[in-house]
Amino acid sequence: MRRGTIHLLFAAAALACGAFAADHALQLHQLGRIRQAVAAANADTAADIPEARLAQALALARAGRHDAALAIYDGLIQPGRIDALGQTARFNLGNMLLRKARASAADDAFAAQALLELAKQRYRDVLRAQPDDWDARYNLERALWLAPEIQDMFGAETDDMPKELLRVKVPSLPPGDLP
Repeated sequence: MRRGTIHLLFAAAALACGAFAADHALQLHQLGRIRQAVAAANADTAADIPEARLAQALALARAGRHDAALAIYDGLIQPGRIDALGQTARFNLGNMLLRKARASAADDAFAAQALLELAKQRYRDVLRAQPDDWDARYNLERALWLAPEIQDMFGAETDDMPKELLRVKVPSLPPGDLP
């Protein structure tokens, strides 16, 4: 009886280790497919592998092909759905827009301002889903430093201004505060 119990425990441990090894082998196979798709840099090969499309978009953005990278990022970001890949795509898209805005700031200030606003929106989208993402917080702070919000610029001045209260008469409502 004692020998049978030991054999049973050993068999259970071997099955657990085998399942663990099979899971890692599957992950390794998936990573190999992703590497092949990225190495091929073929859109048809990478169409069914979202991680490869993300890597392609990152490579295109680094190469300066922002329009092609933007199209891939937009394909990865699914509105209303929060997943790790979409969050990474939003963050990387914000980074690309921020870099592009900083590069074009000297030539075209209006285009740079629009790109900064888009970058801030992407960082805010990331932070809505993951408020503890410190990289997105830092990048949003940098974007806000480059292009402050209008209410931030005028907020301090309006606090010092005297406020005047007016009584408004609305015929259908009783006198007093408005709802």
